[in-house]
Amino acid sequence: MSVVCSSRRQLLLGLGGVAMFSMLPSKAQASRSTKGVRSLGFYNRHTGERGQGSYWVDGDYQSEILTDFSQVLRDHRQNEAAPMDKRLFDFAYQLRESLSFKEDLHVISGYRSPKTNAMLANRSNGVAKKSYHMKGMALDLALPGVKLAHIREAALELKLGGVGYYPKSGFIHIDTGPVRSW
Repeated sequence: MSVVCSSRRQLLLGLGGVAMFSMLPSKAQASRSTKGVRSLGFYNRHTGERGQGSYWVDGDYQSEILTDFSQVLRDHRQNEAAPMDKRLFDFAYQLRESLSFKEDLHVISGYRSPKTNAMLANRSNGVAKKSYHMKGMALDLALPGVKLAHIREAALELKLGGVGYYPKSGFIHIDTGPVRSW
């Protein structure tokens, strides 16, 4: 008799979990999925280089594509590459998807070496001395044909990290640090 009660209890608990999962917003369900493909394309405005590929396939990050992306996003002043944070690619992917943008993301700045960051910080108050760019956790980008204000709004709605708005310079900044904006 106790085996029947235990089985019935497990069945009810399982059905309760299914019911709760079905009530989650579809976005929450999708983020738990390990099936599918996430692809991105980058165009580096300083070097003219492009990097495109499926960086995530069925729950696995593709190391070769990530290495290619890091090369395209390197510090062009020092010709120095560093591994970029995988979550940054997810942020860029979700941003692109939320805007239904199908073209390459135009990159103004990806990784920055400490030497380049110090040089830029000396020239401008708009460059953080401990920038997330130096950790491979930030991108300055633009989406041709999409208003910067719309990109900013979409990035803020995602709540995946920092969002900076630079309309005079023609780009937005995204990073995988704490959620904040400026």
